[in-house]
Amino acid sequence: MTDLPHVDLLPESVDELDHYYGEAPIGVRANMITTLDGAAAFDGRTKAVSDPADQVLLTHLRMYADVVMVGSATVAAEGYGPVKLSGELRQRRVAAGHSALPRLAVVTARGALSPDLRIFTGDSRPVIVTTERTAHERTDLAELADVVTAGADEIEAPRIIDGLRSVGLERVLCEGGPYLLSTLVGADLVDDMCLTVAPYLTGAQPTTPQRASGMPAPTRLELQHVLQRNGLLYLRYARR
Repeated sequence: MTDLPHVDLLPESVDELDHYYGEAPIGVRANMITTLDGAAAFDGRTKAVSDPADQVLLTHLRMYADVVMVGSATVAAEGYGPVKLSGELRQRRVAAGHSALPRLAVVTARGALSPDLRIFTGDSRPVIVTTERTAHERTDLAELADVVTAGADEIEAPRIIDGLRSVGLERVLCEGGPYLLSTLVGADLVDDMCLTVAPYLTGAQPTTPQRASGMPAPTRLELQHVLQRNGLLYLRYARR
C-alpha cells in the first residue's frame, strides 16, 4: 500500500509546501535523508535512496535559506555545483526582501578543494569555512571564495554559525554530510530538522570517523508533521 490514510501526502505546489516548511528559523535547519537501517547514502551518494519528490523538497527548502551549508566530502561525493532555484522561487525570495539565490558555504578543515570544482563556476561566490591555519596556508582560497574562519587548528561548530552571521547569513540550511551534522548537533545548534526516511536497506555504508559528542544529555525536538509520498516519509522536528 503506497498512501497511508492517516498521513498527509507531501504537497507538490509551492504554496502548500510553504504551509509545512515556511517557518524557517533564524539559526540552523538541517535537511537529511536516512534509510531504514540508518544509512545517509548508498555508495557515497543519496541518489539511489532519494526520489524526484524528495529533490523538489530539497530545492524548496533552499528557498528559505540565506546560505546552504555542506561539508567538503559531500561536495565531492555528490558533485555539488552552484545553488540553483526556479524563476518562481527566485521571485518569491526577492519579493520577501532576500537575494535571488542563497549563498553556498563549504566547511573544510584542511581546505582540500580543487579550483576546478563546479561550486566555483556560478555567478555568486561561495563561502569557504575553514581554520585559521588553513586560511594562512591556502591564501589562494580567497581568490575562489569568501573565507570565514571557525577555529585556530580545528573547526569549532559555534564559530561556523558566528562566522556566517558576521557576513549576514543567518538562516542556515545544512545539507550534510553526517559528520558536519553531528558536529552541529554536538554543539546543540540544530533548531529545525527535516528528515526523509527512505524505504531501503543498504547494509553498512562507511562514514567519516568522529569523536563522541560529549553532550550531557540528548536534545529533544518536537514533531511538527509527518508527510509521505511514494513510500518515503517526510518528518519535520523543531525546538519548542
